[in-house]
Amino acid sequence: MRTLFIAEGPKVIRELIAERVALRSLYTTEISAAYEVPATQITQQELKKISNLKTANTALAVFEKPDPQKIEDSGLIVALDAVRDPGNLGTIIRLCDWFGVAQLLCSQDTADCYNPKVIQATMGSIARVSVHYVSLEETFRNSTLPIFGAFMDGSTVYKKKLPQEGIIVMGNEANGISDKISALISERISIPQFGKTTTESLNVATATAILLSEFKRAY
Repeated sequence: MRTLFIAEGPKVIRELIAERVALRSLYTTEISAAYEVPATQITQQELKKISNLKTANTALAVFEKPDPQKIEDSGLIVALDAVRDPGNLGTIIRLCDWFGVAQLLCSQDTADCYNPKVIQATMGSIARVSVHYVSLEETFRNSTLPIFGAFMDGSTVYKKKLPQEGIIVMGNEANGISDKISALISERISIPQFGKTTTESLNVATATAILLSEFKRAY
């Protein structure tokens, strides 16, 4: 039996349909030819009852989760060590899509990529990024790629000659990268602070965007 997930909002739903993610059912308060698939019209009140959003959108769809893909030990890969916030995970998936990163590795205690809040934040990018829940420790030990970890005390990324291939590891929102994963990092990198503030660190999704931009900038 196929496992299902929910997506809400016309834009997200249309993106998933366009990427040929298998649709089980579509419920909408506004029947539109833009979906190009059969839909069931319901009232706003009915939609509110089944919606996960505080303010229900005009549509909700049920999709089948795609089959897991094989991890390819090549290219630029992002890995998340216990990133718990659904909004952060969804944004990082969208960033991977934007920067052409096809694979995202997640520790088993990272937020569920099919959480409705994550799906909402990806804006459809979940269909184009292959997300794998794995033992990061085992995966890193078996990888031939250089492994870069984001740390507050790492070498500034702006002065590094960065490769086209590698794994970029981002840590937990409160605790950073765990000790067991830190031991497997090839290079510790950081985003230097320029402002004279008491800000302790950057949001993990914001930091991911900056690092991906630096890795892609020279190529």
